[in-house]
Amino acid sequence: CFGGDLAGITDKLDYLQNLGINGLYLTPINEAPSNHKYDTTDYTKIDPRFGDEETFKHLVKEAHKRGIRVMLDGVFNHCGWYFFAFDDVVKKGEQSAYRDWFYGLTYPVVRPEDPEEYPGYECFGYERMMPKLNLANPETAEYFCKVGRYWVEKFHIDGWRLDVASEINDGFWRKFRESVKSVDPNAILIGE
Repeated sequence: CFGGDLAGITDKLDYLQNLGINGLYLTPINEAPSNHKYDTTDYTKIDPRFGDEETFKHLVKEAHKRGIRVMLDGVFNHCGWYFFAFDDVVKKGEQSAYRDWFYGLTYPVVRPEDPEEYPGYECFGYERMMPKLNLANPETAEYFCKVGRYWVEKFHIDGWRLDVASEINDGFWRKFRESVKSVDPNAILIGE
């Protein structure tokens, strides 16, 4: 969010091609409240600060015309406070259908106001605004496998950079790989 957006990248594709660039890795473009976007609230939406679906489709199409691949950042280790599943856990507690999507929940689950207060749920890097996802849970895993396929099918991205890959179980990554490769066998998957 330093003045750049999807249209701005598209405008610079000729320049990038002339430099010999053949791949673009975009840090998270999903809807999220922060500038860094690693606190995703919706994995199927582009944050409006970057553009919209048509702008992104245009970017990918124009990049492909120039032999440039496009890779997105897959932030599947953790989510943001207002991701639908975590929001449901905060509202419904133990009655939430999503309680097994997260680690170390203590009830009631609250979003701590004090930044020094450690929350009653596991989170990424002690960052209370990024609850850690339980990808060993089959429902959670299937949701994120669908997310992986969605961007490849709908937008024709060329692959994923997998955030905090070492903190996610290998069983999930095998499922994710199979899922994404079922759409595009040439899709690139790179773990951080």
